[in-house]
Amino acid sequence: MMITSLIQVNGASSGIRRSAQVVCGTKVARNPNMEKLKNGYLFPEIWQKQLAHMKKFPDAQIINLGIGDTTEPIPKIITSAMAEYSLGLSTVEGYKGYGAEQGNEELRKVIAETIYKDMGIQDTEVFVSDGAQCDIARLQLLFGSNVTIAVQDPTFPAYVDSGIILGQTGEYADYGRYNGIEYMRCAPENHFFPILSNIKPTDIIFFCSPNNPTGHAASRDQLVKLVEIAKRNGSIIVFDSAYAAYVSDDSPRSIYEIPGSKEVAIEVSSFSKSAGFTGVRLGWTVIPEELAYSNGSPILKDFDRIITTCFNGASNIVQAGGLACLSKEGQKDLHRVISFYKENAKILAETLSSIGLQVYGGLNSPYIWVHFPGTKSWDMFAEILERTHIITVPGSGFGPSGETLKADGGGMDDGPDQDPMVPSSRAIMVPGFDANKERIGYGHNRYFVVPFDGKTTRFRGPRVITVYPAVPFGGKPPVREHVPRPYWQEICLRMDPSDIFD
Repeated sequence: MMITSLIQVNGASSGIRRSAQVVCGTKVARNPNMEKLKNGYLFPEIWQKQLAHMKKFPDAQIINLGIGDTTEPIPKIITSAMAEYSLGLSTVEGYKGYGAEQGNEELRKVIAETIYKDMGIQDTEVFVSDGAQCDIARLQLLFGSNVTIAVQDPTFPAYVDSGIILGQTGEYADYGRYNGIEYMRCAPENHFFPILSNIKPTDIIFFCSPNNPTGHAASRDQLVKLVEIAKRNGSIIVFDSAYAAYVSDDSPRSIYEIPGSKEVAIEVSSFSKSAGFTGVRLGWTVIPEELAYSNGSPILKDFDRIITTCFNGASNIVQAGGLACLSKEGQKDLHRVISFYKENAKILAETLSSIGLQVYGGLNSPYIWVHFPGTKSWDMFAEILERTHIITVPGSGFGPSGETLKADGGGMDDGPDQDPMVPSSRAIMVPGFDANKERIGYGHNRYFVVPFDGKTTRFRGPRVITVYPAVPFGGKPPVREHVPRPYWQEICLRMDPSDIFD
């Protein structure tokens, strides 16, 4: 049925030209699964709120602890490899067109030998892509609408949203839940790992470790139990290891470290957070030859069909960068960058803990998960943004158990590197006095650190913090080179934690 509606008529009196804008519909019905989505995708929704805030406060410098973007430059050995390949395309000898849809053969081999060393993964089981999130959508297309899914709660929202779009779920129920999805509660009281005996069997289990957003990395014993339950129920685990490079302890970096996992698990991973490729786009998916459908048909064969139908392969230029990432020198440079982000998360976690907030994560991931008792996460998001110009992520965006707040230690960006000192208008995230540790303060869009050895640590922007001495509530800023040690201590002592959320 054609729908015609008059939208607007311009001109209020005779003699003025009148015009009408008409919108016509088509005979194509809207996908009913799209109608199930209650809100916009989490991160674009946050971006819209950020734009509105910037319009309201045009002179404010936003510090973005929200979407897990990276801020550090990509190491030169990696960008040089991409530049060299790109320049080669301008020569007869160096030009190449389409590559293999499954990815550069050399890169697939290096991923298998470097990332999955001693795990029995072959290069033919590795599919190079334009990022983990795109591969999640392709896997959902592979599984189709007739499967049932389980997700960690809280977890990365793409698993749920893509499942809704594919028709794997029922209608929206309440409290952020959809019928037809098994929500595996991962709370502090159960060490952020689901009580598997309470979980109903499903066809697909989405599992992210280290987890986005809680920052928890599952232990070896926990993953052994996960593989066992998948085998018992005939389920497939989709294991998201995008943050594996951040693991600091003996927690497994891959599901394939667990015996028997190749029979029940697919692994999705990415260069985004390990190499700063958030805007470059490169990832991979591993599907072992042993993994099969209930009729014995290999899943690898069907995924290959999905890839060759829906994807022409990752950029050859970007794959050249991927090879450089996995070189010995590239790995060394990336380790320094990852250590920097982990230190950021550690600073945030320690600071928030010191003012009495319950904080999780930050050890094996760039994320911290903060509990604000008695406050809705979107309300806290709005208050922090309004009062401090800091972007965070409301925990409720990660599932019904997510009524807390997430901050990203990698995405801290206080704008261009600037030298002028800025007076302090309020103290935010300020801990009590401790002569043994460095402490963070916040002064009118500027963080500063007060190490009590009399020295100041300067971080160039855009990074986690830019170090400037803030002055108490509107006074004239001192010259940084002439600030005596006692003055720094006085500043730290005069900052009142109760000024944070009074």
